[in-house]
Amino acid sequence: FLEALSESEVCRRLTDSFVRVRKSDLDKLTTEVMQLREFLPRVLNRDLMEISKLSSLKEKLTSEKSLQYSTLLLSLDTILNFVISQSLSCVNPLHVCVCVCVKEKLLLREQLWQSGAELQQQADFCSSLGSASCSLLWSCSSSEQTVTHWLGKLQSFLLVAAQTLESFVRSLDEEVKAEDHNSQEHQFVLAVAGTITNIAAVPCGRDFLSSSAHVLLDTLMKLLELMKSGVFPKLKVLMLMALYNVSISIKGLKYISENPGLLPLIWTLLDDGDWEVCLHSLRLLQSVLLEEEVLLLLGSSLLDPELQARVSGLTSSKQPSLRVTAQQTLEDLQALTQVTPSKQGVNSCGSLKV
Repeated sequence: FLEALSESEVCRRLTDSFVRVRKSDLDKLTTEVMQLREFLPRVLNRDLMEISKLSSLKEKLTSEKSLQYSTLLLSLDTILNFVISQSLSCVNPLHVCVCVCVKEKLLLREQLWQSGAELQQQADFCSSLGSASCSLLWSCSSSEQTVTHWLGKLQSFLLVAAQTLESFVRSLDEEVKAEDHNSQEHQFVLAVAGTITNIAAVPCGRDFLSSSAHVLLDTLMKLLELMKSGVFPKLKVLMLMALYNVSISIKGLKYISENPGLLPLIWTLLDDGDWEVCLHSLRLLQSVLLEEEVLLLLGSSLLDPELQARVSGLTSSKQPSLRVTAQQTLEDLQALTQVTPSKQGVNSCGSLKV
């Protein structure tokens, strides 16, 4: 058959079927195959251990909620999939690449922890600074002359104060934090609330709040509704005192009385575990009972038997001031049908400063 073919055809067919290699190259290839057979199992075992470590690291990273960690997880998944799919050809270069990636991710995680610690230090510093600054404001606000000088600049402060109080109260449910009455954050919000109370204790201050700080007044009532019974009673007392001081102004009383949540709020606070919260809730209720227009606005809500029952229950309190105030309030509720003009618009307690 070969003889029947031309020499060129024979060379072509031999070239298509076989590849010529040098004997030295064949020996080198044989040596490399033997080396791979010997070392490949060791390399694969090490890389499989790395895969196990990477999987464990992935589980830890999954628990983190930062955008940076999400990016790292995506890269980690890519590496794991590549290592598994290429495990038969996994040799030292890939092993080195995996180690470098793991090292980089551990470094990024450490940097993230450091950033978190620095952020917490900054937050603690801001709380400390805010506490000290607002404590000074609280002290200065006890002077009527000082509050008068503040009137032109109160608007921005009251907006920040409302945001600060709301942020603190809403964080109570989110973090379920224990009551630390000596913490900088707690002292900060107490000073803010105390300053507002003292501003409202001054005639010009309460008039300003009644006409230009409706957002703040709404926020105070909303936050008192959100706070659970017995939680941070001192803060509740200060906010109630601020509302009571505003209620001394007829304009302020009409505004807060128009809030449909006022009476339900008072009912709830009358069952609070702290007696001072109950006392100042009664005082706010007394202000409501002194104005004829407010009585007409609230109507039969004030005649609800449940409201009288809650007030009546406080008349047996061991605290003298609470007991006396509850008795007076109960008498006012029972005498609603006999309100006289001489009684309307008069508040015998006066404003409250702290």
